[in-house]
Parts: sequence; C-alpha cells; structure tokens
Amino acid sequence: MKIDSSYKPTVAPVAPRTTQAPTTAGSTQEAVSLSPLAGSLQGTEKPPVNSARIQEIRQAISENRFTINPEAIADRLIETARDLVGKRQA
Repeated sequence: MKIDSSYKPTVAPVAPRTTQAPTTAGSTQEAVSLSPLAGSLQGTEKPPVNSARIQEIRQAISENRFTINPEAIADRLIETARDLVGKRQA
C-alpha cells in the first residue's frame, strides 16, 4: 500500500473581511474573522476510511497474527517523499 496525497480538502474562495479592532494608546491590534461559509466548511471534510480493513487489522493484532515489515514501510515512505518532492519541483 502506497501512501499518497489523494485526499485533497476543498476550500471555497472567501472574500477577505476586515474589521477594525479597538486600539489602545501606543499599540496597534489586528483582527481576523471568518465568514459563516468558512466556519461551516471547517471540519466537515474527512479522509476516506476503509472500516473493513481497519477491523481486519484489529483482529489480526488481537490474535497476534499482525506482522510489521519495517523495511517495506521505510521504502514506501521514502518513495512517497520522493514523489512529493518531485511534484513540488515540477
């Protein structure tokens, strides 16, 4: 199984809103606020989950059948990192 970046959350463009915050003598403050749309989008996107596969792994762990191959994990992590670096440079 290769780790990939297929999960891409979508974000709708939101026009910037500026709000003047009260200032005290000698200091400046900035305020940031999110639109209602941005607030509703936050936390609604979830990555895909394969519940059946998770249950299989849990069962294998509980029965001491789950084996870990650290070399394969390291190889795939390196491959994924190379892919990501290659995409940034392209």
